[in-house]
Amino acid sequence: MERGLSRNTLASYRRDLDRYAEQLAAAGIEDLAQVRPADVSGHLAALRDGGLASSSAARAISAVRGLHRFAVRERLVAHDAAADVRPPAPPRRLPKALDVDQVGRLLAVPAGDTALGLRDRALLEFLYGTGARISEAVGADLDDLELGEPSGALLRGKGGRTRLVPVGGYARAALQAYLVRARPALAEAGRGTPAIFLNARGGRLSRQSAWTVLHRCATVAGLPVDGPYAVSPHTLRHSYATHLLDGGADVRVVQELLGHASVTTTQVYTLVTVERLREVYATSHPRAR
Repeated sequence: MERGLSRNTLASYRRDLDRYAEQLAAAGIEDLAQVRPADVSGHLAALRDGGLASSSAARAISAVRGLHRFAVRERLVAHDAAADVRPPAPPRRLPKALDVDQVGRLLAVPAGDTALGLRDRALLEFLYGTGARISEAVGADLDDLELGEPSGALLRGKGGRTRLVPVGGYARAALQAYLVRARPALAEAGRGTPAIFLNARGGRLSRQSAWTVLHRCATVAGLPVDGPYAVSPHTLRHSYATHLLDGGADVRVVQELLGHASVTTTQVYTLVTVERLREVYATSHPRAR
């Protein structure tokens, strides 16, 4: 918690360290002072041989390195056995973004005046209209929302960081319809919660349920839900960032809207727009081939 990590990240690190402890125990190592650099390298090799993605393996080794640094700092061991073990460099993958027409198809799926239909429409519009992570959307409370002029939402991101983002007209209209015509009925089944988005039992909508909504709507919209281009929980966030940059937004502004601690994280979206320009050039210019 000292580093301001999110609960999800902390849970992942705990799993990584539990797996490391199990491997050390299997090798007969019961004390960190007994660990050699070869043991740490062997753990990394075992992770990769077990089919773990390079990004997950990098996170796991980062957790292991942090453990050994802590042990040295607290004088529990004399030497850092993990100091020279470098995590694998993950392949640079471009974020998967939908084009504007695809987003329109997705957002048009929730229809009708049912409570859940109005909620699902508001949820999808909120995700695309604010660039929120799904965890930020389901974690948002009524007091975090201002639907006057101008409209905005307070999002609580990774590491406890908060940011205020604008809420566009389409998202505002969808949220107003949901809050007036649907949320009160859903809330009657619950015990009272400040959450914006409620489930059928009147409780706070979970990340898994929000992801199910997105997956179901993507299927109906005819968008990929399997394979390398499958719609994922981050798809609308990726699309939000890419469309802002396509429209001429400054990368520093997009960084603030996304809540990225470093602009380097945001700059990967500029590669998406450059890649799209290359595709347009290749298909449109008479001498591109």
